[in-house]
Amino acid sequence: MLRITIPDKEYWDGAKEIFVYKKGCTINLEHSLVSLSKWESRFNKPFLTKEEKTMEETVEYIKCMTLTQNVDPDVYNELTLDNYREIERYIESPMTATVFSKEQNRKTGGEQVTSELIYYWMVALNVPFECQKWHLNRLLTLIKVCNIKNSSPERKSTRDIMKRNSALNAARRKRYNTRG
Repeated sequence: MLRITIPDKEYWDGAKEIFVYKKGCTINLEHSLVSLSKWESRFNKPFLTKEEKTMEETVEYIKCMTLTQNVDPDVYNELTLDNYREIERYIESPMTATVFSKEQNRKTGGEQVTSELIYYWMVALNVPFECQKWHLNRLLTLIKVCNIKNSSPERKSTRDIMKRNSALNAARRKRYNTRG
């Protein structure tokens, strides 16, 4: 969960010729499958694409991420550039210590990932539905781990095995400065 603090602000209202004070607040955000589903149902398009989001789409996603109840809609207009950067870093954060090798990191197919597809993966892999409230990157990592653990190891050709062993042996010879 990310906690964003929007500071108090003071404005000069030229029409009324008075200072206007706007009270700040703190909002809690969660980048999760739930927020992803809400956003996709509003815009009827996939969120997890490389396509740049408009400002409206970005603000709407922040609204979908909001866990805090009864937030004044004007609060989202008060977000600073630093707030946006912090939210972006939070969304991109892996939220896990799990790392994958290059072999495991391959993309399979060109399938467009949507919230329904992620829910399908959860059902197919028996991932409990309370995980839909996890940070999305953590949930996707869990799904990837389940897929790896459930799949049978890929058979390598004799040529690939010999090539890999030759490279390992060459690296060891270089490391220990030996010839054999």
